[in-house]
Amino acid sequence: MTDRPASWRMPTPKEMDKMAALVGRNVPQRPSLAPDAALPAEYWQALLDDPRAEARSGPSDAALRLDQMPKHLLRVGCRRCARVVEIQKVDAVRLYGREALWKDVARRLLDNTCAERTGRHEEDGCWPSFE
Repeated sequence: MTDRPASWRMPTPKEMDKMAALVGRNVPQRPSLAPDAALPAEYWQALLDDPRAEARSGPSDAALRLDQMPKHLLRVGCRRCARVVEIQKVDAVRLYGREALWKDVARRLLDNTCAERTGRHEEDGCWPSFE
């Protein structure tokens, strides 16, 4: 503990005058949109023109059942500990059933061999990344 007074956190009167003088200078030229206002068409067009916006047809691989998966080798990685777990589709069907979702199977595969145990339910386990 130090013997400093609480006033050391406050700016000096000279610094406060300087900050007060700068308050009106940084105002944007165009007013910004209100929180409930509609976004301009240029914004939406820029999003659609972005090459990353190409939507894949159909659900993502993580949401598919095992019998719907097109790949025969299923791979899931952990973003937390950088592990990668692979399983063949026939083995996954044999162990978890045809109706099981790939994301549930992947989470169980990672959690069964997880090295990141904290003891808290919210923080325990791996963070799946579907490849």
